[in-house]
Amino acid sequence: MLDVLTIVLGGGRGTRLFPLTHHRSKPAVPLGGKYRLIDIPISNCLHAGLKRIYVLTQFNSASLNRHISQTYRLDLFSEGFVEVIAAEQTPEGERWFQGTADAVRQAARHFQNIDAEYYLILAGDHVYRMDFTELIESHIDRGADITIAAQPVTADEATQMGILRCDSGNQIVGFDEKPGPARLEELRALSPSGLAMAGLGPDKPFVASMGIYVFSRDVLHEVLARDHAVDFGKEIIPHALTTHKVQAHFSRGFWADVGTVEAFYDVNLMLTRRGAPFNFFHPTRPIYTRPRFLPASRLHQCAIDEAIVAEGCYLDNCEVKESVVGIRTSIHHSAKVTRSVLLGADFYDDRQTDLPLGVGRGAVLDRVIVDKNARIGEGARLVNDRGLQDVDGDGYYIRNGIIIVPKGAIVKPGTVV
Repeated sequence: MLDVLTIVLGGGRGTRLFPLTHHRSKPAVPLGGKYRLIDIPISNCLHAGLKRIYVLTQFNSASLNRHISQTYRLDLFSEGFVEVIAAEQTPEGERWFQGTADAVRQAARHFQNIDAEYYLILAGDHVYRMDFTELIESHIDRGADITIAAQPVTADEATQMGILRCDSGNQIVGFDEKPGPARLEELRALSPSGLAMAGLGPDKPFVASMGIYVFSRDVLHEVLARDHAVDFGKEIIPHALTTHKVQAHFSRGFWADVGTVEAFYDVNLMLTRRGAPFNFFHPTRPIYTRPRFLPASRLHQCAIDEAIVAEGCYLDNCEVKESVVGIRTSIHHSAKVTRSVLLGADFYDDRQTDLPLGVGRGAVLDRVIVDKNARIGEGARLVNDRGLQDVDGDGYYIRNGIIIVPKGAIVKPGTVV
C-alpha cells in the first residue's frame, strides 16, 4: 500500500509503567521473553504491506532507537523504511510533544510532502493482531474522513476508555472519555440494536476506541492546523464529529493497552496459558523482532509448567510455573519462580562474583517482575506476604501489589519482601 503512511506514537513519560520505563520508553519495554512492545504495531504493518513507517519518540528513546535500527532494515531497492522522528526544537516551536496530536503536528514537517493519501496512526504500547488492509479498505469504501478501530467492552473497561456512540451505519455520532457509571447507563440506552452484529451484547454493551486511526490526508492536516488541541482522543476526535464523517471499524480480536504495571504483568502471564487469546505462535503472521545469535536454553533437573522460556537461558534444578523467562536468564539451584515475569539479560556475566546475574540459589519469587540485568541474591524471598500495594524498597518497588526489581538492581541475599 504505497498510498498509506504509518505513524507510530512513541508515548510520553510512561509514569504508570515505572520503574520499567525509568531507563526506556514504553514501546521499548520487553514482552513475552524476547520481543519489545514496538514490535507489535510494526509487525502488523509489515504483514499488511505497509512499509513506510515513522516512529515518533521523545522520552528515554535511546534503546528504542537502537532496537528499531538493528531490527527493521528494509530492502534498499524498495520505498520502504522504518524511521525514528525524535522530538526537536525548530523555528516553529521549542516545546516537547504535549500529547498525541501535538506529536503528529510537530512531526508533520518531515512527512507532509511524502506522497500518501492516507495516514495510519498507531500507539506503540498496545498488544493485538490486526489486518490493517481491512481497516484501510473500510475507510476508503465508506468514504470516511476519519476511521477509528473499535471493539466491544464491558462496563468496567468502559470507565477507563474512550467510548463511542454509533448510528446503525457505524458512523460515530458521540464520544465520551472515561464516562462514569451514570453516563454509562445513558449510553447503554442510546446504543442502536443494529450494532449487535459488531459483537455488542449484554456482557459487552459499549463500543470503545482502540486508539488506532486512519485519516485521509487533507483531513489530518486540516484538523491539526485548525485545532490547537494536543490529544486525538480527548480533543481532535470529539470536535471532528461535528465537521467530518467519522466511522468506526469493529475488531473482535484481542487487544490490550499495556500502559500500567498491572496490565503489563497480566498480558505476559496470559501468554503462558493454553488457549490464550493472543500468542506469538501464529502460522502466517509472526511478530518480528531483533534477530539474535543465542544458543538454545539449557535446563537441568527442572520442574517447568505453564511457562515461556526464551533462548539463551540456563536453569539449574529449579521450579518455574506460570512465568515468562526472558533471554539469557539464569535461575540457580533450588530457586522457585511462580507467577512472575523475568525480562532477561543483555549480556552473559563472565565474572566470578558472589552475586551473579539472575535468580540466586534458593530464592523464591511470586508475582514479581524482574527487569533486565538484575541480581537476586541467594535465599531472597520476594512474595509480598503482607499484601503491600505501593512501596519503594532497597532494590525493589511494589506497585499494585506486584513486586518489581528494576533494571540492573541488586536484591541482597536473604532479603524478605
